Amino acid sequence: MKLFRKDKIAYEEVNEVVLLTKKILKVLLVLLFVVGIYAITLILNAWKVFDFIILLLQILSPFFIGIFLAWLLNPLVKFFQKKGLNRILSTIIVYAAFLVFTYLLIVGMLPLLLDQLNDFVNILPAIFKEAINWVNDFIDRFKNIEFINIENFKNDVVLSGTNFIESLTVELPKNILTFLGDAFSAIGTLIIGIIVGFYMLFDFDSVEKTLLNFLPKRMRKDAYTLYKETNNSLLGYVKGTLATSLLIFVLSSIIFMIIGLKAPLLLGMICAITNIIPYLGPYIGATPAILVGFTQGVGIGIATTISILIVQFIEGSFIHPLVMSKTMKLHPVTILIGLLVFGYFFGIIGMIIAAPLMAIIKVIANFIDKKYNLMSYSKEE
Repeated sequence: MKLFRKDKIAYEEVNEVVLLTKKILKVLLVLLFVVGIYAITLILNAWKVFDFIILLLQILSPFFIGIFLAWLLNPLVKFFQKKGLNRILSTIIVYAAFLVFTYLLIVGMLPLLLDQLNDFVNILPAIFKEAINWVNDFIDRFKNIEFINIENFKNDVVLSGTNFIESLTVELPKNILTFLGDAFSAIGTLIIGIIVGFYMLFDFDSVEKTLLNFLPKRMRKDAYTLYKETNNSLLGYVKGTLATSLLIFVLSSIIFMIIGLKAPLLLGMICAITNIIPYLGPYIGATPAILVGFTQGVGIGIATTISILIVQFIEGSFIHPLVMSKTMKLHPVTILIGLLVFGYFFGIIGMIIAAPLMAIIKVIANFIDKKYNLMSYSKEE
């Protein structure tokens, strides 16, 4: 009887070792996968492949905008189809509603945003001046240190800040003209993209099938399964992100108006757009609002900081976990790795697309794992 118990204990210990080994191998596989992606990214960057891809994306940007709009609005078209409407009528209804909503948003928001942008540009010198004064006050705290020439250091800081403000003032008209030129170009590209999306939406499901037909028959079933899993993950993420950004914009703008912050809609929009970047975005978006607040007064600056913390607490405690866990199921470390890698190579755009790209990579990795049983272990093993 004792031998039987010892044998039983030995089997349990062996199973624990196997399970621990399995977890270690999974971690090593993930690390190897990340290192591999990073190495491939370095190679592609050295070969200037990314430059070519960016150029290609710029040329074909209307086509990709059309695909994105058709992909985003396709579930609504399917909803109306289930209600008994045909595909053409459903597409016309959805696209008409989308265009009306976009038009009302532009007509209602654009004049206010332009006025507030003008106000924001006018107070930029005051913001930098306040920043320089704060730095000077901070430096003065160390004036009793004998081996440091505080005055020279402070003069260098003041000179650098003054030169920056002067260059900003001188180059501002040029930058505004460049921005307007880029904006008109972007509007033209967007209009073409909307037209492309309208025609693609008429038969978007057939576009999916046509793309799959380019693959060999033996690969189509797996490719379709992988596409569906990736599509569900990304669609949920995009919907959640848009809803979260809209919530941040509405709450931030209303609170900024209440506390008397200048350019509340513009600063609320900045908070909403940067919030798309996981973890780092809220800090990036909060910085302009807090700086503007403190230039208006210490009270408004503190109120702005507290209001942003409250909004971010609501978003971080209730909305963000729901989006990340229900749609992509990404670990925070995975997202941070994606932010570092894609942010290093593509800047702010890379940080925005890092989370969905890591979600795609995870879906592909899980699909390969399920298909080939790379990480499955049995008790007999």
